[in-house]
Amino acid sequence: MSLRLAYTDDARAERRSLSPERRKRFEEGMAVVSRDPYGCGSSPVRDDRDRRDATVARVAFITYLVSESVVTVTVVRLVPLP
Repeated sequence: MSLRLAYTDDARAERRSLSPERRKRFEEGMAVVSRDPYGCGSSPVRDDRDRRDATVARVAFITYLVSESVVTVTVVRLVPLP
């Protein structure tokens, strides 16, 4: 089961700034995150299992929150990689 993906306004703006090719790779990587938010090469932030950091498809570094009770992964920070 995949969790729904949501983005803060800032993360959404950074996602829109990606080139079409990089955005496609990013979206493919985010599909993996939505299916396995605690795996996918992510790490917990400050011993908080539900706050995670991950590099997605070598396109962007993200910080996200997992909310299993509402079946959502919310990306709170997205930093495009060079």
